[in-house]
Amino acid sequence: MKILSGFRSGRKMAARENCRGRRELVLLCTLLGMLWEMGRGQIHYSVPEEIVKGSFVGNISKDLELEPWELEGRGARIVSRGRTQLFALNARSGSLVTAGRIDREELCAHRAQCLVNFKVLVEDRVQLYGIEIEVIDINDNAPKFQAENLEVKINEIAAPGTRYPLPEAVDPDVGMNSLQSYQLSPNRHFSLDVHTGDRGTLSPELVLERSLDREEQAAHRLVLIASDGADPRRSSTAHILVTVLDTNDNAPVFAQQTYRMKVPESVPPGTRLLTIRASDPDEGANGEVAYKFWKISEEQSPFFQLNENTGEIATAKGLDYEECAFYELEIQAEDGGGLKGWTKVLISVEDVNDNRPEVMVTSLFSPVLENILPGTVIAFLNVHDRDSGKNGQVVCYIHDNLPFRLEKSIDNYYRLVTWKYLDREEISVYNITVMVSDLGAPPLSIETYITLLVADINDNPPTFPHASYSAYILENNPKGASLFSVTAHDPDSGNNAQVTYSLNQDTIQGAPLSSYVSINSDTGMLYALRTFDYEQFQDLQLLVTARDSGDPPLSSNVSLSLFILDQNDNAPEILYPALPTDGSTGVELAPRSAEPGYLVTKVVAVDRDSGQNAWLSFRLLKASEPGLFAVGLHTGEVRTARALLDRDAFKQSLVVAVQDHGQPPLSATVTLTVAVADSIPDVLADLDSMKAPADPDASGLTLYLVVAVAAVSCVFLAFVIVLLALRLRRWHASRLLPAVGGGLVGVGASPFVGVDGVRAFLQTYSHEVSLTADSRESHVIFPQPNYADTLVSRESCEIKDSLLKSIEFRECKDEAAPAQVSSALCLHLLLRRIIFFINLCVLEHIL
Repeated sequence: MKILSGFRSGRKMAARENCRGRRELVLLCTLLGMLWEMGRGQIHYSVPEEIVKGSFVGNISKDLELEPWELEGRGARIVSRGRTQLFALNARSGSLVTAGRIDREELCAHRAQCLVNFKVLVEDRVQLYGIEIEVIDINDNAPKFQAENLEVKINEIAAPGTRYPLPEAVDPDVGMNSLQSYQLSPNRHFSLDVHTGDRGTLSPELVLERSLDREEQAAHRLVLIASDGADPRRSSTAHILVTVLDTNDNAPVFAQQTYRMKVPESVPPGTRLLTIRASDPDEGANGEVAYKFWKISEEQSPFFQLNENTGEIATAKGLDYEECAFYELEIQAEDGGGLKGWTKVLISVEDVNDNRPEVMVTSLFSPVLENILPGTVIAFLNVHDRDSGKNGQVVCYIHDNLPFRLEKSIDNYYRLVTWKYLDREEISVYNITVMVSDLGAPPLSIETYITLLVADINDNPPTFPHASYSAYILENNPKGASLFSVTAHDPDSGNNAQVTYSLNQDTIQGAPLSSYVSINSDTGMLYALRTFDYEQFQDLQLLVTARDSGDPPLSSNVSLSLFILDQNDNAPEILYPALPTDGSTGVELAPRSAEPGYLVTKVVAVDRDSGQNAWLSFRLLKASEPGLFAVGLHTGEVRTARALLDRDAFKQSLVVAVQDHGQPPLSATVTLTVAVADSIPDVLADLDSMKAPADPDASGLTLYLVVAVAAVSCVFLAFVIVLLALRLRRWHASRLLPAVGGGLVGVGASPFVGVDGVRAFLQTYSHEVSLTADSRESHVIFPQPNYADTLVSRESCEIKDSLLKSIEFRECKDEAAPAQVSSALCLHLLLRRIIFFINLCVLEHIL
């Protein structure tokens, strides 16, 4: 093996030995410099032919400036076009070795220098290196004659010095290993003359040295030996039989010594090319000429056929310019007397555009990430056309609507590179059509298809179809009920498109949101973890997060409003009259003098539901005296429907039902007891007329209760007197020293002054109820009381209650009033309430 530098050194040494002058040395150095410029960029090796497989050729890793182990790691490989791979890379040793049998004669035929060129592609560097290997000939072929036995007919009248061409031996080797000499066995009539042709070929000729005498010797046997110049020499022999003919003094003569013609390679088999003719002035058999191929190689003989009678030359099979562009035929004409003439036919084959371009994808980097930079190499392509001239010149292009372009590399190599960013979500697979056309007339073209896959990166977050969602669910839902489903779409692929759902952490009424609802992380379905109650809250505001599984993950949010719908799950609740804890019913007083429409009492009720479910209606369900009382449908007011009669019972029992308008409707009932009397003595008389209780302890208990009421009333009277004294003192002080700030207005006489404590319980109150859309928020207002007193007329009661009209319950909390007055008022109202409830209890017990 020797590289280019060794070759230059050898040439320089030869120049120093052979140069005979200073001028020749300068010319030689200039020539070597030109050769250096031509060979720069290529790595040159030499190897003898026929060496065994795996033989060392050259240290490729050293010449590529790589370590042996980097050859495989950097993706170094041999790229050659359309032929059997003769060489291989040994990744372990970093050397270039033979991959099979190398036959120089098969590769280069008769060329003096046999060069094999290919490229080494280092994919990691995206770089090609040219490799040139010279195959050195060895003497593995001996010279060979086309025919080992040859007959030469010579007329006996032939003059000495006449020459007869002999067949040439063929040696496919080159240089000294090829044919170098011919030798003829000793004979006194003949000698051998060898002359060199224009192309350096040796042509042996048999020279007649002495006249022949057929009668003396009719045949001569000669041996022609062809030898090469190798050491040791190799040779072959041909046996020549010289037959002496009788007199025939004219040999055939061709019209031209050399015939030349050009023929396109596209001519079909059987096409007549030309006709050669040789003339012979002899008569008879000596003038009849027969034609045959005299000198033609084994490779060329199948392509042509010769008519031996007419001399017409035609094609026997199709010609191929790419296989052989020139044919040299030597034709012999022989008459019947054995005389011969020779001529040459030189046929030049013209190229036609009969080969389509060839495209080979040497490297394809697929798949590629969608975020690769513009200018990234996607593939290497090798383009070749076997034709010559313009027929072999090619142009390579792709469609303009693709984000790729072709760039010419070295020799016939092209690079397919990107010129803008890719988007997998827009196009995930590119089917690239590479079109190659030559410049022939008409041009031939070919298309090659490259499939490029675009790999995904996580560049798109999940997106929801809507910015927000609303969902509705009835209260009292079962646990685990599905509420709503959200779906986010991610245009990425694989893990980058795998979406998981979650709820943002929040609290509702002090409890974490996760205790109310949950979400399926895979499907986005929301589920209720508890039963919702409309009366607790009416809506939930949720924030759903969709996150993909990319690296890093991307996410997006969407708001979800979950509205709770009301159900009729709460029955009306009666606020007034309140049911006593001892199981007895409330007592209301209706004077016998009451006119029709007189307000006896008012049933106050609320419903915790809302809307239609909280719309209440009242009706009289049962009455001990039908037609005596009526109930307002929407107000709940119990009024007399007619005037009271003496025959009406003292004790009237009413059952009032309160019903909402839900589906199905819910209701509640309350039982009212109404005492009918004009005055307290009447009540007591009615009580006396009633049958005494069988239990003597009951009368004693009644006595105790009456005494207790009287005691409490006395305490209250004392409190009122003290309060009046304080007010008079304050008024007197204000007269002496005018007050700086406003104080409490004058307090009138108490309605209890001079009134027996027993009479206080007969007072009843009419309550005004204010209802809102949601009856749970209704509140009770206690305005001016409506009194029904049997001992005192209504007018006198109204006059005596002037003090209470001027003092409202909220004044107990008035910070501007003096502390003494505020405390007195609050205590006053508290005692008044206590007396009221005690009187009610006494009256119920009596009844």
